[in-house]
Amino acid sequence: MTEFISNNIDETRQWAADFAKTLQTPCVVALHGNLGMGKSEIARKIIQTLRGENTVVPSPTFTIVQNYDGISHFDLYRIEDASELTEIGLEHALQNDITLIEWPEIAQNILPDNTINVFISEYNDGRRIVIEEC
Repeated sequence: MTEFISNNIDETRQWAADFAKTLQTPCVVALHGNLGMGKSEIARKIIQTLRGENTVVPSPTFTIVQNYDGISHFDLYRIEDASELTEIGLEHALQNDITLIEWPEIAQNILPDNTINVFISEYNDGRRIVIEEC
């Protein structure tokens, strides 16, 4: 387990950029945290670091998944039944891509043992980021 304390969004983005450089295909990053904790911002910076700073990265809240040439970004907030995970391509992504998952709880039973869990919470005026690698 490692921990990072971010005092502002710029520090969070820098942490995400540094973290992105450690990721190798295939891998799964499960982003945990309440609304507004920065899950989408972290995913966006990881994608931009690996695919170019000018890459447009909208939140997949309504589309559920966005793909970026070997990186899959899922937002499972609106998924109501685990049976939908196959339909949206999650199982394929887990085996082939760098897979970033916001709201991963519904997929817990199919995530690989080596999933990197990132927990984001409030800490003073910033964020506490805890990384648990299996």
